[in-house]
Amino acid sequence: MHVFVLALLVILAVLLQTTVFQFLRVAGVSPDLILVLVVFFAISNGPRHGAVLGFVGGLVQDLLSGFYIGMNALSMALTGYIVGLGYHTLFRESPWIMAAIAFIASLGAQSLNYLLLLSLGVTILPANALFGVIVPVAVYNSAVAVLAYRRYYLSSTRGVLRNFSN
Repeated sequence: MHVFVLALLVILAVLLQTTVFQFLRVAGVSPDLILVLVVFFAISNGPRHGAVLGFVGGLVQDLLSGFYIGMNALSMALTGYIVGLGYHTLFRESPWIMAAIAFIASLGAQSLNYLLLLSLGVTILPANALFGVIVPVAVYNSAVAVLAYRRYYLSSTRGVLRNFSN
């Protein structure tokens, strides 16, 4: 049951990201809803579950884009694992703390994607990458996290996503 609900959340995030949020671009970028979901899930369920969801969500993004298969899967799996390390120590009740975590995680994941692109020979000026994509996506993701986290938190503590790791 939990895996089915999580799969629906991934599908919903992908659909929203590729349709609705394409029309809600700010500073030329749209939020990475899969990454926000990975951050929420990792902080609620630990590094192993965060890495698995990050890999699956990133792979879905890679397959839909058709470019550089595995790049998002790698960066999101690593991000899910690292964020999940805070599972026992971070205060999970505050949407503002989740926004800060989403901001930092987005900076890390987007920076890793940039480095992977550079290693593949794709040349992007560092200033363009940082101020044109990395920082704006991180800001947008943190704004989405503030707005969406309360609903996710209630579902993970009292709703259909509670006790996922058990």
